[in-house]
Amino acid sequence: MFSQDRWQPAGLFAPVLSGLVGMLPSGLPLVTAMDDTHLRKTGTHIPGVGYRRDPLSPPFHTNFIRAQRFLQLSGLLPANDGVLGPARAIPLQFRHVPPVPKPNKSAPQQEWKAYRQRCRQENLSTAGVAAICQLRRDLDARPGGGQRPLVVGADGSYTNKTVLRGRPERTTLIGRIRKDAKLFYPPTPADQAPRGTRRRYGQPAPTPEQLLKDESVPWQEVAAHAAGKVHTFRIKTLAPLLWKKAGPDRPLRLVVIAPVGYRLHAGGKLLYRQPAYLICTDPDLPLQPLVQYYLWRWDIEVNHRDEKQLIGVGQAQVRSPQSVQRAPAFAVASYAMLLLAGAQAFGPDATVGALPAPKWRAGQVKPRLSALDLIQHLREELWGDALKDIETHSRHFAFVASADTKCPEFDSSLPAAVRYAAAGG
Repeated sequence: MFSQDRWQPAGLFAPVLSGLVGMLPSGLPLVTAMDDTHLRKTGTHIPGVGYRRDPLSPPFHTNFIRAQRFLQLSGLLPANDGVLGPARAIPLQFRHVPPVPKPNKSAPQQEWKAYRQRCRQENLSTAGVAAICQLRRDLDARPGGGQRPLVVGADGSYTNKTVLRGRPERTTLIGRIRKDAKLFYPPTPADQAPRGTRRRYGQPAPTPEQLLKDESVPWQEVAAHAAGKVHTFRIKTLAPLLWKKAGPDRPLRLVVIAPVGYRLHAGGKLLYRQPAYLICTDPDLPLQPLVQYYLWRWDIEVNHRDEKQLIGVGQAQVRSPQSVQRAPAFAVASYAMLLLAGAQAFGPDATVGALPAPKWRAGQVKPRLSALDLIQHLREELWGDALKDIETHSRHFAFVASADTKCPEFDSSLPAAVRYAAAGG
């Protein structure tokens, strides 16, 4: 199935995209999140396996692991019609992005030149551009999809020249930027010399860190949903600005988000997180949706956790080059269909499903149905259908109950007990 059959992993996600776009409110863009993840491997002959930086290593000591690298693009389904609320990430693409094999030290110079050329053409940034362009084409192929904008939220590793200049039309990128990035104002007639080449960039603009510390620029308050509730963020912004990595014909908006205070416990010391520096390729995008779209990006990390811990992505022992790409993509597509089916059956903002909660969770209210809850619903439905077939084909057997029953409170049917076990009770 994975090594010989003729099928492409992209075809598995086509119905997921159709179902996700069909549930989006009219007028709302398709907001997505893009990030890469590692699948740990120990075999030395598995295609695409190499040493990677361990994201779980402490900040004072970088560790390395042997793993495969995959690029994921997830669509975000908001829980309500507006943008002030949570959103669930549903995977739309899962691509294997292996590094270019490094030649031997004693290899000829021509081979090293070809290696460096391939590194410029086959890396995470070029794979990210290919994923965004493919999603834009798939969205345009749907009826009415060409009029729906596409918004991509990414971290700093994708906010570079390759992605900014390679993104397709009607696509907005919101990404993190360095605090010392050199930005410029658009050129004015006063910036041009009387003769010679025309300047494409104007006067230097403040760096993101300088804008954060500039007391002359007032703070603005923007409400956005994050970490289970609505927070008020203080931000500063400048637009339009130019960045040499993006090009002189691509105006940007710079957004600086002040550190958010928090306490580890009630009455504890007030601590602060790090400030965030964002750029947006659409200077006309309002600030509240801009901040909310980027905060939704965190849910792709929930996808990575569920895929590895619950679905078992990367646990299949495959070595064929096609199976290395197809087996994880097949598992992620199944996970995406599970999330989409749960949203269609119970709603994007459902907190309670069709199954009763166990007694130890009777007083708890979840912010939403988790992937484990949806798996329990699926297991209950499958087991229930199988038990119905068993009851239908076994009606001709005679079941005689014992007259000497000591525990009548446990006198329940087998289907009911099995379905209750499937529900987690």
